[in-house]
Amino acid sequence: MSSQNFDKSIVEGPVLAAVWKMAWPTMLQNMIAGLQGVVDHTMVGHYVGFEGNAAIGVSWQIFLVVVVFISSLYSGMAVLVARFAGAGDAKNVNHAVYQGILVSAILAMGIMAPLGYFFAPDLLNIVKAAPAVQAEALPYIRIMFVFSFGKLLFFMLGGTLRSAGDAKTPLQLGIALTILNLLLNMILIPGFGPIPAYGTKGAAIGTVIATNLIGLFGILLLFSKRLVIKFSLAMHWRPDWKVIAQLFKFGLPTGFQGIVVNIGGVLMLRFVGSLEQGAEAQAAFTVGYTQLFSLITWTAVGLMGATAAVAGQNLGAEKPHRTVDAVKKASRVAIVLALIVGSLFMFVPEKLLSVFGMTDAELIKIGIELLRYLSISGIFISLALVYTGGLQGTGDTRSPLFISLISQVIVPLGYCSVQEIFAVLESTDIWLAILFGHVTRCVLSYLRFKQGHWKDIKVNVADI
Repeated sequence: MSSQNFDKSIVEGPVLAAVWKMAWPTMLQNMIAGLQGVVDHTMVGHYVGFEGNAAIGVSWQIFLVVVVFISSLYSGMAVLVARFAGAGDAKNVNHAVYQGILVSAILAMGIMAPLGYFFAPDLLNIVKAAPAVQAEALPYIRIMFVFSFGKLLFFMLGGTLRSAGDAKTPLQLGIALTILNLLLNMILIPGFGPIPAYGTKGAAIGTVIATNLIGLFGILLLFSKRLVIKFSLAMHWRPDWKVIAQLFKFGLPTGFQGIVVNIGGVLMLRFVGSLEQGAEAQAAFTVGYTQLFSLITWTAVGLMGATAAVAGQNLGAEKPHRTVDAVKKASRVAIVLALIVGSLFMFVPEKLLSVFGMTDAELIKIGIELLRYLSISGIFISLALVYTGGLQGTGDTRSPLFISLISQVIVPLGYCSVQEIFAVLESTDIWLAILFGHVTRCVLSYLRFKQGHWKDIKVNVADI
């Protein structure tokens, strides 16, 4: 077993330094990648109107339900890769990554693409999207489904490289992807020269071209021998059912968790759409929750991934005390970052909303109202994501599933349903439900990690 390519500072050096080394490239990548969404919404908002913003929002919410399930394989792969990397087992790291790519390619192109295309209209009906929103959303979501493998491949490369201790290559790929996507969208959304204006559909075309090109380039890098994960023609290319079983064992709970969270989001959009000014509220929800709130979740997700990698590698190196220390220190960083961004939501919400071309008085009123709640909610979701990373990185992928079911579905949707039945459902009720859900997820994630059952989860290399 060769361990010369793995960064031993993750399992031997200062814990906070190890977490930060893994976190900052991912945070920066998320921020840069987030510019893509900001530019998409800004351009679509100006050239199409708020119907285009709502169309992208509802499409992404639906698309993510399916994508997150398939990409759950990458969570299982991340568990294996982190354990093997912590133990210095390079051969099994490479083998696990290839098996994950093989299975996800079959699922994405053989199942997700055709079913997503044909069922797209029915999926849009579920969220009660207004007719004008559906007209913009249908071509967008169909393009995203049919050409989804590039995005899945990009997610996979980033997650597995970080689990193996390399957070800088995903950052470089992310920067390249964002620049390419921005250039394409600046041409395709408004049109340029002989190229017609594709509007909302142009945002989807630009995204799939960029993600597929960068995804294929990432595969070439794996064969280049320059990365910590290395492919070669001498590898075994047949499906390995023992590895695939391990991928599903650890990955499926995360996949179902992702489905639960995103179904909860879709059903929340249904409540938003049922308000008296449903289209305006969906547009405000899309900009406020899926875009501006990302200023908090970009950093929190970066910390979650870093915590998962450091926690998993240290458990693989049989140093569980460092796993606990990593989660504690990452949580402190998460609180500080959430407070900084939350203060912007509280004090300059109008300026943030104006970036997206939101000038309608009712839109601004609803948007400001939402951002006030999210400024508080961000603290709790940031902490929840760090503790989720600690659980998932060590192999406890089941607990976050049940926690998400309670906190992202039962609590917020139950609250909105009660309000709808016994009173008049207002937008503030929906925003409060989101806050209640994030608080619940934070508390339950903390308590589950503190129990320490993750210390007994084994990944037996001999079985693979």
